Amino acid sequence: MDHITFLVAVVIVTALAFDFTNGFHDTANAMATSIATGALRPRTAVLISGVLNVVGAFLSTEVAKTISGGIVDDTLVTPGMIFAGLVGAILWNLATWLLGLPSSSSHALFGGLIGAVWVGAGEHGVHFDKVVEKVLIPAVASPLIAGVAALIATYLAYRITARARQKTVTKGFRLGQIASASLVSLAHGTNDAQKTMGVITLTLISAGALGHDAGPPLWVIASAGLAIGLGTYLGGWRIIRTMGKGLTDIQSPQGFAAEAASTTVILTSAHLGFALSTTQVCSGGILGAGLGRRLAEVRWGTAGRMVVAWLVTLPAAALVGGLSASVVTHGGNFGTVVIALLALAVATFIVVMSRRNPVHASNVNETHEVSVRGAASTQVSTAA
Repeated sequence: MDHITFLVAVVIVTALAFDFTNGFHDTANAMATSIATGALRPRTAVLISGVLNVVGAFLSTEVAKTISGGIVDDTLVTPGMIFAGLVGAILWNLATWLLGLPSSSSHALFGGLIGAVWVGAGEHGVHFDKVVEKVLIPAVASPLIAGVAALIATYLAYRITARARQKTVTKGFRLGQIASASLVSLAHGTNDAQKTMGVITLTLISAGALGHDAGPPLWVIASAGLAIGLGTYLGGWRIIRTMGKGLTDIQSPQGFAAEAASTTVILTSAHLGFALSTTQVCSGGILGAGLGRRLAEVRWGTAGRMVVAWLVTLPAAALVGGLSASVVTHGGNFGTVVIALLALAVATFIVVMSRRNPVHASNVNETHEVSVRGAASTQVSTAA
C-alpha cells in the first residue's frame, strides 16, 4: 500500500470514471438494434447488457496487456501522464455522448494516453509501431470486415426466409437477437473493460506497485468490470437512438446479422490482443445489414458524421491529454487538482446541456434526430 500515493489513487478513481463513461457511451453497440426492432424492452436490454459486461471482463486480459505494456513505454510513464490522458478520454466521451455520436471510447483513451505521454516523456515514450499494428490497422479493417459479414448474412437471411410468413420470420429473428445481442454485450465486456484494466495496471507499474509486464490483479479486473457494467445499465440513450434508428431502418433479420457479425469480430480480436473499437465494429455491422436488405434506406449523412467523429477522436483526445499533461507535469499535485476541477466543470456543463433535450428509455425509438438547445432561439441538430 506504500505505493498508493495521492496521485495514484486519483488516477485509479479517474480510470474507473472513464470505464463508467465507456459503459453508457457504448451500450448502443450491443443493444441498439434489439431495442429498435422491439426484440427487447429498453430497460431489460440495458440490464442484460450490464450484467454480461461484468461477466465478459473476466474472460481475457490480452487487451489489457497491450495497453499496460504495448502502446507506451511503461518505464517512462508516470501516474500524472495517465491521469492527463484519462481526462482527455472522458471529456471526449461526454462531448460525443451529448451529440449522440457513436465515436470510439477506445480511441479516445488511446489518444489521451498518446498525447499525455508524448508531452510528458517525449515521442520515444510512445511505441508508434504498436499503435499502428494494434490500434490503427484494426480500426480500419474491423468495421469493414463486420460490415461485409453482416451484408452477406442479411442477404442470405432474407433469401432463405423469402417464402416464410413475415410474422413467423420476425418472431424467430427477434428471439435470435436476444442471444446475439447478449453475445455482443459479453464481447464488449471482454474487450472494453480490459482497457481500463490496462490503464490501472500501467499506473501500478509506473508507481512501482507491480513489476514490468505484469498482468492486472483480480481486484483491478473486478472493479473495471463493475464500473463498465454500471455505466452500461444506465443506458446511453442518445447514442442508442443514433445506432438503432439513425443509420438505417433495422428489421429483426438485419439486427441479428449485424450483432452476430460484430460478436465474431470483437471476440476474435480480443483474444488476439487487438484493442479495437467496438463502436466502429458494431456501426460497420449495422451499415452492412442496411445494405444487405433490398430497398433499405441507409442514412449516409449520419454515417458521414460518424466517420468524421472517428477520424478526429484520437487527435482530439491526444490534444486534451497533452495539454493536461503539461499542467500536471509542471504543477504536481496542485496541477492535478486544477485539471481535475476544470474537467469536472466541463463534465457538469455537458450533463446540464443534455437535460435541455433528454433522451431516455421511453422516447429512444421516437425519432432520428436529437437537438441540443442553447438559447431559446438557437438549436443545433445532430444525429443522436
